[in-house]
Amino acid sequence: MAGPFVEAAPRAAELFARASEVLGYDLLAVCQQGPAERLDSTEVSQPALFVCSLAAVEVLRQNEPDVVLSCQAAAGLSLGEYSAMVFAGVMSFEDGLRVVQERGRAMQAAADANPSGMVSILGLERQQVEEICDQARDAGQVLEVANLLCPGNIAISGHTDACERAAQLATQAGAMKTVPLAVAGAFHTALMSSAVERLAAALAEVQLARPEIVVVSNVDAQPHVEPEEIRQLLIQQVCSRVRWEDSVRYLIGQGFDTFYEVGPGRVLRGLMKRTERKVPCRGVVD
Repeated sequence: MAGPFVEAAPRAAELFARASEVLGYDLLAVCQQGPAERLDSTEVSQPALFVCSLAAVEVLRQNEPDVVLSCQAAAGLSLGEYSAMVFAGVMSFEDGLRVVQERGRAMQAAADANPSGMVSILGLERQQVEEICDQARDAGQVLEVANLLCPGNIAISGHTDACERAAQLATQAGAMKTVPLAVAGAFHTALMSSAVERLAAALAEVQLARPEIVVVSNVDAQPHVEPEEIRQLLIQQVCSRVRWEDSVRYLIGQGFDTFYEVGPGRVLRGLMKRTERKVPCRGVVD
């Protein structure tokens, strides 16, 4: 997934070289050659996505420098919030990568401790999905709305059998589709609580600065400027739902009218079309 970026911009390739020094392994080789099982593990996929996103920024900086210089706001979906923070000058690339590496390890460990997962539900409203979670959740189980992505696209997260029951109930309620997600566990729920302490320790070692541009938080879909407040929100984010649709609507409401997806794939562009079709969202390398 990194190939188009490193081929397009020397500075993107330099980021992967710097990343390998921090991580202790050749991240670019894993991204390009696998094995898939290793790349798909949370411990590796999180650093990979983090570096890929910032490599995409370098491609954009090379091809359209005025776009990067004039950028006034950033947001990132879950892990992508760390890329946004680095871009906004809140933390250095190396510090961000070290935190992301520990975040991935801690979340993988939390997932290994509980049979859990995530399911995307397409075609239902928020309230319907909330009610389905309430119906599908047995006593003592976790099942929550985890990602509010765009109208009609909501991901739920929790214990495996609760997710399976919810998927059946969603189909009965008229969902267009339910899709089990290829993730290690129930991200953005209380089942990630054991990861919080490790992430907090990692963030405690990092110096944070006030952002140079607006950065919208996943937790409350609002911007924040105080470093300690940002630190606490990044810790809280692990167990909190991702309010992506609300974040995008906040930015549109503030007058932002042109967006770029900086990273691998086209997921965010698809979410933007479902949220506000008239607002353009471009990719970096198509």
